[in-house]
Amino acid sequence: MENRRGKGLSFAKRIYKPRIIGLGVGCISVMGAMHPLSLPAWVWALLLFNGYAWAHVAYLMSTRSPFPYQAEQRNFLYDSLFGGFWAAATQFTPLTAVTLVSMMAMNNVAAGGRRLFVRGLLAQAAGVGVAWALFGIRFNPQVDLVEVYTCLPMLTLYPMLIGMVCYELAIKLSEHKRALSALSRIDSLTGLLNHGSWKDLLSLEFHQRQQQQGVATIALIDIDHFKRINDTHGHIVGDTVLRQLSHELRQHLRENDLAGRYGGDEFCVILAQTPLEKAAQIMEHMRETFGNYRHPHIPELRVSLSIGLAGFEPALSDAAAWLNAADRALYVAKRNGRNRVNASADAVAYPA
Repeated sequence: MENRRGKGLSFAKRIYKPRIIGLGVGCISVMGAMHPLSLPAWVWALLLFNGYAWAHVAYLMSTRSPFPYQAEQRNFLYDSLFGGFWAAATQFTPLTAVTLVSMMAMNNVAAGGRRLFVRGLLAQAAGVGVAWALFGIRFNPQVDLVEVYTCLPMLTLYPMLIGMVCYELAIKLSEHKRALSALSRIDSLTGLLNHGSWKDLLSLEFHQRQQQQGVATIALIDIDHFKRINDTHGHIVGDTVLRQLSHELRQHLRENDLAGRYGGDEFCVILAQTPLEKAAQIMEHMRETFGNYRHPHIPELRVSLSIGLAGFEPALSDAAAWLNAADRALYVAKRNGRNRVNASADAVAYPA
């Protein structure tokens, strides 16, 4: 409910300024067509209200409503009702009538699509009926120079304003799309890449290494006895440990290294342009730092990491084979007592 109200308020705020400008310049167009007609003073007062006060009244009606979006949709119908009224009141003078009807139609399509467009046409027809009931059915095919000049602001400024609003909305939608795309690639708990995104980047890194024949290392990281942490201290503490490890990864890795959450308590890292020996040193330092972590409310809690490393080799058939090499190295680290870094084929090992 609150989320829907927030979206409705945002919609009302976006409409507020264009309505002020549109009604203001539209009022000038109607004045140009009304000046040769003998209309009562209350009609001119109504025109001034519609042109320079209605936008503010409509905004207050929307923002004070429990359903701002629906209130704003009604306001568009009132706009159309007024538009039809002024077109008929000015005796359907061609330039003014076409300007009013087309601009109202453009508003309704932009704000509510086909449905609001059709409802707007019905509201315009109702406005025409009211004007005809008050002033009679009259048509004036003449267009004088004053009417031309007073319609120019509406024909030039308002389409530019609508275009600007649509452009800004398109930019915001593009930003939201990029943000949603980024969120779909991120693990919500740790803020690192999720399993699928990391594997996609691993495949990309593998093909780049094949083409460029450079060096790179991948690491698989496992929190030792993580199930025991969850069983003993609860999943909230377990989540804290996972977030701590993700924090350590961000602290120890460079900007072009890619870290992800591979599974429940397994993490993975692509260390770009890093030979196996250098990667082992980086991971060993991280293992030691993480081992010093103390939970603020559970000082007796101890954590450690087992890490398997595999450097890129041209003989590897694909990214899955590269990942399997790191997985075998991780298995050896666990088999040899955990809390250690082990490289593929036991090339480098750092016991605890």
